[in-house]
Amino acid sequence: MSASAKSDNQTDGATLEKADLENFPVAPSFLPAAWRSDLMAVYGFARLVDDAGDGDLADPAAVAGLLGVEAGEDAPGFRLALLDGLERDLDRVFAAALGDSAEQPLHPLMRALVPTVDRHGLTPEPFRRLIEANRVDQRDSRYPTYQDLLRYCTLSADPVGRLVLGIAGRLTPERIELSDAVCTALQIVEHLQDVAEDLGRDRIYLPQESMARFGVTEADLAAPSAGPAVRELVAFEAGRARTLLDRGSPLVGTVHGRLRLLLAGFTAGGYAALDAIEAAGYDVLAHQPKPDKRRLALRAAALFVKGR
Repeated sequence: MSASAKSDNQTDGATLEKADLENFPVAPSFLPAAWRSDLMAVYGFARLVDDAGDGDLADPAAVAGLLGVEAGEDAPGFRLALLDGLERDLDRVFAAALGDSAEQPLHPLMRALVPTVDRHGLTPEPFRRLIEANRVDQRDSRYPTYQDLLRYCTLSADPVGRLVLGIAGRLTPERIELSDAVCTALQIVEHLQDVAEDLGRDRIYLPQESMARFGVTEADLAAPSAGPAVRELVAFEAGRARTLLDRGSPLVGTVHGRLRLLLAGFTAGGYAALDAIEAAGYDVLAHQPKPDKRRLALRAAALFVKGR
């Protein structure tokens, strides 16, 4: 194996290992091996794009060289150039999957996506939306209204649920609507957990109108722990996320078997994370609230049985 291939494998492994840090199980062992492989291929793509947009790639220069990106790592437009390079590689994924080209994608995580796209007839749109969400992150660091944040979630979160349903062959208009509600809720919950981390990147995903309503300033978010106003704000936004989860949770009852258990796990991850935020007294600044695994499992079992 060449040194370059070894580097690719190490980087890909580090990227995929981040699945263990999510609030919900990405590709649990109870699923068929083919499903797990396809879900991890989609996760690998999403994580790669997010890491490129966030500046978290283990070796950004190597990825840039692989994709033919000429901008230097210190150039102002480097992340956007990386995202453009990844979108060009996505074009290669679909060309290869459709048999329109013998050329394979350049990045190994993109190559892993080809059989998944081919098997399930996935379309480019949800993948392009995930790339576009990261372009938005390079441009917009604040969201004036809750509706602005929801529009961002249609790019950053909703495509993931649609891809899961597509892999399972259960994509219908009703399920898409319910899935979008769950995925948007999960994204908002993640934003609440990551307030301090996001601020370190000069990003705030708490709506500016909500901050003004509760009298919260950006300086308040930079404090070592949350004061009363910040806690009230976080509780308010957590309530919105819980409402979205409640709206979308009937998705679980529209399917059966192992897919039902998977969707119950996704949804339970959101509820368990909200419970962790509440248990922390809505202080998301002192530490990052993480869902209790036992509580997550119990919630998933209840959702599986009730179907919502």
